[in-house]
Amino acid sequence: MVKRVRVVRMSVEQPLWRALTAYRVLTMLYAVLLAAFARHDYERPWIAITFLSLMAVWTLATLPKVGSAAACTKRFLGVDLAIALTGIVVTPLADLQAQHVDGPTLPSIWTAGSVLAFAIKGGWRWAGFASSLVAVANLIERGEPSRDTLHNVMLVWVASIAIGYVVEVARASERTLARALEIEAATRERERLARDIHDSVLQVLAMVQRRGAAIGGEAAELGRMAGEQEVALRTLVSSGLVPPTRVSEDASEGAVVRTVDTDDDEPGARDGGETDLRTLLTPHAGSRVSFAEPGAPVLLPAAAAAELAAAVGAALDNVRVHAGEDAQAWVLLEDWPDEVIVTVRDDGPGIPEGRLAQAEGEGRLGVALSIRGRLRDLGGTAELISVPGQGTEVELKIPKVPKVSRGKAGSVR
Repeated sequence: MVKRVRVVRMSVEQPLWRALTAYRVLTMLYAVLLAAFARHDYERPWIAITFLSLMAVWTLATLPKVGSAAACTKRFLGVDLAIALTGIVVTPLADLQAQHVDGPTLPSIWTAGSVLAFAIKGGWRWAGFASSLVAVANLIERGEPSRDTLHNVMLVWVASIAIGYVVEVARASERTLARALEIEAATRERERLARDIHDSVLQVLAMVQRRGAAIGGEAAELGRMAGEQEVALRTLVSSGLVPPTRVSEDASEGAVVRTVDTDDDEPGARDGGETDLRTLLTPHAGSRVSFAEPGAPVLLPAAAAAELAAAVGAALDNVRVHAGEDAQAWVLLEDWPDEVIVTVRDDGPGIPEGRLAQAEGEGRLGVALSIRGRLRDLGGTAELISVPGQGTEVELKIPKVPKVSRGKAGSVR
């Protein structure tokens, strides 16, 4: 069995970082062009040229810093905001008239990029802090702020806080989704383990219990102990105490879920090949089991064929256990254009009404897990028809392209 660690990353905020990168470049070009068109209005153009050159170099040199939450450090955010605030404050030095009119500052709307970086990195509280400093700088720069200045300040403040809040909600949603995937994976892994245990350990314990009771003496005591262990193991499996092994975490790239993919040892499982289902079902044929098959190969993905064959084996085990060693069983394999159907029928006494529900309540999950659970994971169905005194029929159907659950949750080793 070969295991491969597979890492699945989910990040709804990553597109925001990419958008912020584009926004910073575009607004930097906008600020430079705006200053170029108004160059004759500056009383000290060298101040505007110096600042805008610094801002352009800084913007282009720090593009990787706004590529992800991990790269966007607190030190970068502090320096970036300081440059934006400096550009606002020095605007009157370059153009004295700017303090008395509602003209743009030197960094113009580039300043909003610094505030948005705070919002995406730290949420609405960080956004409120950064936008408040920008608001104070704008009020100082204007001296006597007009209604338009207050409107612009309030717009940046509200928008940045709203975006920061949305980012926090998105991160919480990522964690919820990762947890849901963790629970779903743990449940599927528990069901897979339960099927394996039922097909091996529980069957052996049940056989030891029956044979021990029949032989008597010390073997009877051994059978009793085996029966107790069988009940305890069934309770453990059905109660969900098998610990979940999928690991999830909230990293800077978003919610991270690690899974372990398991390559079964079935032929073709590693290379994605196909297996003739007939070769897996033929060994079940014998004096008490009749097997009818098509004349042509019934090809299925190796893992799906193995699971379907295991479900057929579980159905035949139920025939031997519940219908008796002398019961006759028939297995019919049908290959249809869009699905494969395997029918298992016996001439036993049938299943009394309500017996399956009672068995599940007692932790006996042969039908629920070994048969229906396998077919559900393959995207198929398992129908059981039983009439007391007339035997039982189990019909297993899977699509030709089955949905095989390949991502087995497991510990990261």
